[in-house]
Amino acid sequence: MDIENLISKLANYGTDYGLKILAAIVIWIIGSWIIKRITKITKSVMMKRDYDESLQKFLANLVSWALKVLLIVVILSKLGVETTSFAAILAAAGLAIGMALQGSLANFAGGVLIMIFKPFKIGDYIGAQGEEGIVKEIEIFTTKLNTLDNKEIIIPNGVLSNGNIINYSSENVRRVDLPIGVSYDADIKQTKAILGKVLTGHPKILKEPAPAVVLTGLGESSVDYSVRTWVKPEDYWEVYSANYENIKNELDKAGIEIPYPHAVEIQKEA
Repeated sequence: MDIENLISKLANYGTDYGLKILAAIVIWIIGSWIIKRITKITKSVMMKRDYDESLQKFLANLVSWALKVLLIVVILSKLGVETTSFAAILAAAGLAIGMALQGSLANFAGGVLIMIFKPFKIGDYIGAQGEEGIVKEIEIFTTKLNTLDNKEIIIPNGVLSNGNIINYSSENVRRVDLPIGVSYDADIKQTKAILGKVLTGHPKILKEPAPAVVLTGLGESSVDYSVRTWVKPEDYWEVYSANYENIKNELDKAGIEIPYPHAVEIQKEA
């Protein structure tokens, strides 16, 4: 065996692979610095747009890991490793995981959309998917509501983000509508005056927009009115209940009947 030839080949291999390893190290250092900069810029953009803190962390980590995987593939390619099969394995694994977690991924995507577009926030009173409650938590996969009787409702974010959402807290004021029916014997002007007096008596009823009493129809056994007042969203239920109680008391004092269904029995003699 030619020792000198062997040493020469080893030296050539060492030089070639040494240069490749050195290049890989340089690529890793520069790539890591670029990834940190991109991650930092991503966090800064999300902070300026006031994204949810948990979403900021998740998306920043997702961007960081995706770029690191790409960087590793580039380094392996530089070292002469065949990356085509590696990419195919990653794609197949991603497809399998996506199929297995199809529902969870839909909920995850819904959570991301909710946190980005913010149709509601923690503390808002909302209605969605046939449920109503105060938003307690907004998580990546689910949103938790507390009902007025203190039940917890957990709604998957996938269906929540794709359905209709009513946000009762998004505006500065909310209207309280109360349907009131009185007897046909009651004088209209007197009835409207009594109902209007009730609307000016509660301190949490707003002066603007102005309250209103509107005759809305003539029912089978009653003259129907709609009593409309505007309140701050947090005062809605207090005013709702108080208005009904005060209206009943004032109508009773005035001798105005609130009719209820009557059954008339007709008997025929044989």
